[in-house]
Amino acid sequence: MVDYSKWKNIEISDDEDETHPNIDTPSLFRWRHQARVERMAESLKEKEDMKTKRQSYQARLMDVKERISKKDGDEAALKKELDKIENEGKDLDRLETEMLKKDKKTPWNVDTISKPGFEKTVINKKAGRKPDENLSEEDREQRLKQFVKDNEKLCKEYGMLRKYDASKRFLQANLHLVCEETANYLVIWSINLEMEEKHELMAHVAHQCICMQYILELAKQLDVDPRSCVSSFFQKIECCGVEYRQQFESEIEGFKGRIQKRAQEKIQEAMAQAEEEERQENMGPGGLHPADVFETLPDELKACFESRDIELLQKTIATMPVDEAKYHMKRCVDSGLWVPNDADATLTKDDNAAAKGDEASGSKTDEKKEMEKQPKSDETTSQSAKEKEEPIYTGVSTEDVD
Repeated sequence: MVDYSKWKNIEISDDEDETHPNIDTPSLFRWRHQARVERMAESLKEKEDMKTKRQSYQARLMDVKERISKKDGDEAALKKELDKIENEGKDLDRLETEMLKKDKKTPWNVDTISKPGFEKTVINKKAGRKPDENLSEEDREQRLKQFVKDNEKLCKEYGMLRKYDASKRFLQANLHLVCEETANYLVIWSINLEMEEKHELMAHVAHQCICMQYILELAKQLDVDPRSCVSSFFQKIECCGVEYRQQFESEIEGFKGRIQKRAQEKIQEAMAQAEEEERQENMGPGGLHPADVFETLPDELKACFESRDIELLQKTIATMPVDEAKYHMKRCVDSGLWVPNDADATLTKDDNAAAKGDEASGSKTDEKKEMEKQPKSDETTSQSAKEKEEPIYTGVSTEDVD
């Protein structure tokens, strides 16, 4: 059974409902309280004095025993002092026992009835936003590539989700995706889809990208970690008003328009780059392009090259002034329109612009063009293979990210 007797004797300053009419009740309660506080202070002082005496006793006892063991001094005097200290120890034990009995008989009060088991205060705070890192464009691009390498599959899975509830559960299960790198990847993926003319899929990925950007913007406004805003955003977007919904849809349409514009720019840039590469591949040994040189030739020379009539070319050159013939033929050689043989080179040095050609030079020209085309096709094949191996963000830099 539980013993409740210890609760019968509790000292309370205001435990009497009725007092003598000649006694001021508040003053009586105040005196009682003051007396109790003084008794507690006196008891605490006695305990501290007892603790001090106990420490002094222990130090003296150890010192005497050490001196006796080392035979430092008169042994008889040391033993006599040891007996005296031990007797003092017995008196201290008796006083401590009496003090404990006195404490046990002392009634409980509001200060001694209980003691705190532990004192600890924990305040939960939302994680703050990470400070913006001052990274260069190269470092940002490298970090994006590493992020895509590690999380491309998860980013694509998020981009293909349809319902808000599914997106919310997926992001809460993969909180490391709630970051700027995911939004940048979705922007780049949207541009590539538009370039591939996958318009419906681009529109859906753009919607998921705007959701991610709204989460990041909400975290920026609240100055908290974006991961703590996932639930808040989806709860708001599912129960939002008409005005907020219209603003959200307007943002998506504007984003899709920017994606389409950027995709067209990238296509034009790619076409211009391909034309420039093709132009560089067709440059002659002298650094001139055959098409440019052909446009500057006189009509009679144009007819010779169009008909591929070597005899007509020789006759036409013979009828032209020497300086003009040398000028045009040199440009033809530099652009690759005409490949002279050894005899042509010797006659050219002798200022003979009407030197006779033979069909062998024409055949050599055809063979040289065929051999030039072959490695170019191989290079084109290897280049296309490399392009297939490039990740989704190839050809799109961080400048494309709004």
